[in-house]
Amino acid sequence: MPNPLQWIGAAVLGFFAEIGRLTVFASRVKFAAFTPRWYPGQVWRQVVNIGFYSLPVVGLSAVFIGAALALNIYEGGSRYGAEQFVPSIVVLGITRELGATITGLMLAGRVSAGISAEIGAMRVTEQIDALETLSASPYRYLYAPRFLAAIIALPLLVLVADIIGIMGGWLVSVYGLGFDSTTYLRNTLDFLTNEDVLVGLIKAVVFGAVIAIMGCYQGDRSEAGATGVGRAATLSMVGAAVLVLAANYLMSTLFVEIGL
Repeated sequence: MPNPLQWIGAAVLGFFAEIGRLTVFASRVKFAAFTPRWYPGQVWRQVVNIGFYSLPVVGLSAVFIGAALALNIYEGGSRYGAEQFVPSIVVLGITRELGATITGLMLAGRVSAGISAEIGAMRVTEQIDALETLSASPYRYLYAPRFLAAIIALPLLVLVADIIGIMGGWLVSVYGLGFDSTTYLRNTLDFLTNEDVLVGLIKAVVFGAVIAIMGCYQGDRSEAGATGVGRAATLSMVGAAVLVLAANYLMSTLFVEIGL
């Protein structure tokens, strides 16, 4: 008879071993990213790929999230005669939480899986081995540029998502719920603070690091064949999404504790 305790023990040990491997990999990527030698051309190419090409999906997601948020806040507030708080809650929810989180989840699907598939294909076709043979570190030439590009592009995308999300709420509120446009915008600007925007940007930097590291890590560990590359892309997407949500909760708790 199989021993269930043996299964549980093996699963726990495997879990901690995976955490250890990921931690070591992330440390090597960060060291390579913030010490010479750098590859500006590779970084710029990845900024365009991660940031510019993600604008459509981020913009569409943000406008619908902002619109849906305004509708639901209006519906809840109308039960207590608090409809006037719609612009304040929309701008707070978008800038502190939804703008960064939705952008992070969208890029976990698009960018992390894409990085993993790209790196995985290079791993199984021995291109990474060829780099190492030529004394070119894959950490500096492949992984660090993607890491730097992600932590640069994510805050910019979050700023765009915040603006579009707030305007999505404005469109629904003014043209669907009968709010006065000038009053809505004035209440939004009066309630918005620099700390609200800063919280979202800090989260974006962390999310960018998580997305890039998970994509590179799973791609580097990809097994041979199309199945192995596909599995690496799936694991990177799921892992990045879970870590984005976990990091969002931890950072939100920290910001509340320190009053930011």
